[in-house]
Amino acid sequence: MKANLKQVRILLCCTVVLLPAMRAAGQTSLTWDQVLDRFEQNNPTLQAGALNIDESKAQEITAFLRPNPQFTVASDGSQILPTGGRDPSTGAANPWQPLKGTYQSGTFSYLHERRHKRELRLESARKGTTIAVSSQDDLRRNLIFNLHGAFVSVLQAKAVLQVAKDNLVYYDHVLDISRLRFKDGDIARIDLDRLELQRVQYESDLETSKVNLQSAKIALLQLLNDRTPVDQFDVNGRFDFSDQLMSLDQFRQLALDTRPDLRAAVQAVDKARTDHDLAVANGSTDPTFSLWWTHNGSYNFSAGDVFGRDTLGISVSVPLRMFDRNQGEKLRTKLDITRNEKLRNAAEAQVFSDVDNAYLNVNSNVILLQPYKTKYLEMSVRVRETVLYAYQRGKASLLDFLNAENDYRTVQRNYVTLVGSYLTAVAQLNEAVGREVIP
Repeated sequence: MKANLKQVRILLCCTVVLLPAMRAAGQTSLTWDQVLDRFEQNNPTLQAGALNIDESKAQEITAFLRPNPQFTVASDGSQILPTGGRDPSTGAANPWQPLKGTYQSGTFSYLHERRHKRELRLESARKGTTIAVSSQDDLRRNLIFNLHGAFVSVLQAKAVLQVAKDNLVYYDHVLDISRLRFKDGDIARIDLDRLELQRVQYESDLETSKVNLQSAKIALLQLLNDRTPVDQFDVNGRFDFSDQLMSLDQFRQLALDTRPDLRAAVQAVDKARTDHDLAVANGSTDPTFSLWWTHNGSYNFSAGDVFGRDTLGISVSVPLRMFDRNQGEKLRTKLDITRNEKLRNAAEAQVFSDVDNAYLNVNSNVILLQPYKTKYLEMSVRVRETVLYAYQRGKASLLDFLNAENDYRTVQRNYVTLVGSYLTAVAQLNEAVGREVIP
């Protein structure tokens, strides 16, 4: 029994030791390219938008259909003579022939569309499909901006968590030294208590960072439509900044060439012109051609007059468009051209505004980050180490050390926050341009 208990204890100890390693091994860590691939494969909003393109292509089939021909069969004029009656022409007895005088006819008619109406409908539908494609690209552009923002939030939360862990480890090291100094009588109890109380802030930073990281991962998993447990999901990527930027004019030109919403606005103007041509064509007259055959079984024909019973004819029916010449639709589509031209101008102005604002944000973050990387980060470390060294030798007060430690913590957190703001601004600039210009 004792041997079994010993084995159980060993097994439990091994489980406790190996569980973190097993979790780390089962964790999925994705790069930005992998996240983007999963997003394009699984995001339901993007998939639903793609169906709009298929629907638009189906409308092309409907637009190019020909009018259905008409076929009519008629039967009328049956003259029923009772049995024993007399033929009025000969006076002879006439047997009962109920269908002898039946009039039969068949008519085939077809509406002929003039002025290339069918071709114009197809052209309009195809241009509608190109707009649907551009709209889908614009939807993808906006969703990728949200995705990139969520991805950056995870990287930033991980960086903040690492700073919180490092600060707590460092502070625990300071506390260990301070406890030894207290035992040796180098510092008073009140100073040690104040140092112990200050640890609460670092613990709070650590727990808050963990919650923020979990929340950021949940938001990213929602965009990916992924049901992976949060503890088994992770991303990795470059969490840094670059001060190399193209000129504003270059970004503007790239946006004019790339932005799908601007492309859709230009395509809408072209489609409006085609719709106007179609409205003009729909105001024209379409004739209906008919061909018919009749069989007259009337008893007035003699028995030998076979060919006199069948006739063949053709006709052309032309509507007189004296009042309805599609005037309203012609005017509406003409005005729609002007309306879409105004919308195109507004889209172009929006492109310039988006690029200018995004460029300003990126440049502003770069200006703020440069002194942090070249001076403030190193300075905060130097000040903290110097004040700690002086405090441990009685050359600085406890308040000086706590202030130096707080300054270091603030500088580190500000730097991580600024890098996150920079990466978010980069994602905004990529969205404004319409494609990834800054990786």
